[in-house]
Amino acid sequence: MWVPHDTRDAVMDFTSDWSRKTEISTACFIRWLQIGSSKFYAWRKRYGKVNEHNGRIPRDFWTEPWEREAIVQFFEEHPDEGYRRLAFMMLDEDVVAVSPTTVWRVLNQAGLLHRWNEKRKKGTGFQQPLKPYGQFIQPNSKGPFYRGFLRFPAANLGRLISRLIPP
Repeated sequence: MWVPHDTRDAVMDFTSDWSRKTEISTACFIRWLQIGSSKFYAWRKRYGKVNEHNGRIPRDFWTEPWEREAIVQFFEEHPDEGYRRLAFMMLDEDVVAVSPTTVWRVLNQAGLLHRWNEKRKKGTGFQQPLKPYGQFIQPNSKGPFYRGFLRFPAANLGRLISRLIPP
């Protein structure tokens, strides 16, 4: 059960005052107030302290909902631009003043990034080529000679010469 710290401290003052005045035990007051004993003693330990929590505390520099909506709307008006360019275009047009990183985060949370990269081949397995490997071999740009020596055996020399000399 969460209560504001003022209410919590008022309950602690009430139970301690009336327990002292009436000589009724604190445990009896805890039962009457329907508070767990562990909660009561945790409150007693935190008496006079402000409630602090581990959650995120809003900051002045966080983007507000209207800013996020403006970023998404501007992206929809300029779908071909990248997030970095969008950030500076919005700054120039006085739409919102945010960093490129913020634009990327907002667009990513809205699911607008990676629209061109939806189908990925990674993890789908190996695709066997339809034709044999020989069709993919590129002709050698060095020609039949390498460092002054003929690179092919003499058996292919006739065929090689017939290719080099036009009929």
